[in-house]
Amino acid sequence: MNLKWYLWIAVCLIALLVSVLPVYSQQFLQSHTGFQISTLGALNVGVYQGATTIAELKPHGDFGLGTLEKLDGEMVILDGKFYQIKTDGVAYPVTDNSKTPFSAVTFFRRERSLHLTGKMTYQELEQQIDKQLPTSNLPYAIRLRGTFPSLKVRSVPKQIPPYSPLNDVVSQQEVVFDLQNVSGTLVGFRLPQYLKEVNVAGYHLHFLTSNRKAGGHLLDGAFLNPVVDVQTLQDWQIMLPNNTAFDQASLE
Repeated sequence: MNLKWYLWIAVCLIALLVSVLPVYSQQFLQSHTGFQISTLGALNVGVYQGATTIAELKPHGDFGLGTLEKLDGEMVILDGKFYQIKTDGVAYPVTDNSKTPFSAVTFFRRERSLHLTGKMTYQELEQQIDKQLPTSNLPYAIRLRGTFPSLKVRSVPKQIPPYSPLNDVVSQQEVVFDLQNVSGTLVGFRLPQYLKEVNVAGYHLHFLTSNRKAGGHLLDGAFLNPVVDVQTLQDWQIMLPNNTAFDQASLE
C-alpha cells in the first residue's frame, strides 16, 4: 500500500469516530443522568399544579416515578410507559397531555445486579443494598423484579384547592393495599442525604404488577432472595416550575 492509501484509511477512521462519538456521548450522559421536576419541598407545602406535560418529560427518561397534577395518585414509569395508580389500586395509562407537579426519571441501563439471599424486611433490604453500593454519595436508579411474599403499597386521591400539605394528605387520606405473593417490578431511586431538601433521601420506590394493572407507592414488604438492578447516576438535574403556585410558596 502507498502513502495515499494509508492517508485515505486514516481520514475514513477519523470521520467515523467524529460521527459516532457525539451519539455515544449523548447516550452515556442520558443513561447516567437523573432528571427531576420541581422539588420535594414544594410538594410538601402543597404545590400540586402541573409543572410540565408527560410529553415534555419523556425525552428525559423511560424509568422513574412521581405523581400527577393535583396529587392525583402515584405514577410509575417503566420501559417508557407511564402509569397512574389511583386510590382504587388500578394502574391506568397516562396520556401525553397529562401534567405532573413532581417526578424523577432517567434512562435506565442496568450497571450491576446485586443478588441478596434470604428473607428480609424492607428495612433489611435497604441495609443489604447499602452494603454493596460503592458509595453513598451518588444517586442510584433501583429496579427489583420478581415475586414478592408481601408488599404494602399506597395511593392518594386527587386534591381540591386550597391544597393541604403533603403530610396531611398522606396521614388523613392515603389508601393502603396489602399484596400477597405478587409478581411485578419496583421502580425508583436511592438518593444521598444531601439531596433531602429537593427529593426523598434514601430509598423511594413505586410498584407495578407484572400485568401492569395495579401498583402503588411502597411502604413496606417482605423480600425473598431479591435481585436488585442498580444504575449509578453521575448527574442530577432539576427543572423548576414556572407557575404562580411555586413562585409564591414558602420554601425557606
